[in-house]
Amino acid sequence: MKVSELGEFGLIELLAKIVPGKQNLTIGIGDDAAAWQGDTSIQLATVDSLIEGVHFSLSTTPWLELGWKALAVNLSDIAAMGGVPRYALIALALPDPTEVADAIALYQGMMGLAQHFEVAVAGGDTCRSPVVAVTITVLGSTSNQEILTRSTARPGDEIAVTGYLGGAAAGLEMLTNQLQFAPVAATYLREAFLRPWPRIAEGQLLTQQGVTTAIDISDGLVADLKHVCQASQVSARIETERLPIHPAVSDNFGDRALELALAGGEDYELLFTAPANVIARVKEAVPCPVTVIGEIAAGNTGEVSLVDQEGNPLRPPTTGWEHFTAR
Repeated sequence: MKVSELGEFGLIELLAKIVPGKQNLTIGIGDDAAAWQGDTSIQLATVDSLIEGVHFSLSTTPWLELGWKALAVNLSDIAAMGGVPRYALIALALPDPTEVADAIALYQGMMGLAQHFEVAVAGGDTCRSPVVAVTITVLGSTSNQEILTRSTARPGDEIAVTGYLGGAAAGLEMLTNQLQFAPVAATYLREAFLRPWPRIAEGQLLTQQGVTTAIDISDGLVADLKHVCQASQVSARIETERLPIHPAVSDNFGDRALELALAGGEDYELLFTAPANVIARVKEAVPCPVTVIGEIAAGNTGEVSLVDQEGNPLRPPTTGWEHFTAR
């Protein structure tokens, strides 16, 4: 069997069976980050790669923004655990013709974000490669003994998200197809795709208010909610008219805005579940918009159903991003 037949998440599940036990880990393979108990707090670690031709194209992603985004996607994983990022290790692979100025711009993009969140770049590796590849490992910790995971959603929980959905996918389409929009909308979409903002403070506030279940939206809303449902052995129902879609997306993409919000991915907002009273406290505490979009239910494990304003069932246009799957 080829990995393209097994799929990304099937491969992860298979390889996880080879790794012996939890090896003294609080959380091992399968969540946004690994976690283990330190002397005074829970320690976190995550790693992500951005590979040219797979995750980005230099025709739409300038070097400065590539550096920013490469670090941001890792910090978002720490945010999804309710943690604080501390250190980063950078593995950089570059083709021979790469300009020195481009490599400098890449690091300047990283440093702009790292300095804001007080993340120290502690080292890494460089090597030659046929394509650009940036792999970053981020180490962090929790400020207390609370942690967010994918496996604690319960029937009756409300499903909520921070911020807006669909902006990153819309921004990618705008840049790829050289679409012309009004300056304010174009700026928003460009920033949504190239400069995602990790919800570090929001993740910590979720734990403080009693939330225990969260994931960041990287593969797409439906796909990532399915990860939560599978880990928690529950199902979910989304009311599509409640999705927070930014006017820059809905005004410029019309009927396709819903597809971008459901399956576009790379928004790096936090998707979380909790009882209604906890969600109400979160709305008071978190400075960014928080929108309830549905409810966790029993039913078939991993199933995510969509309904329109009248309660009629809808079929997701796509399932979101997955490596190794033919498209």
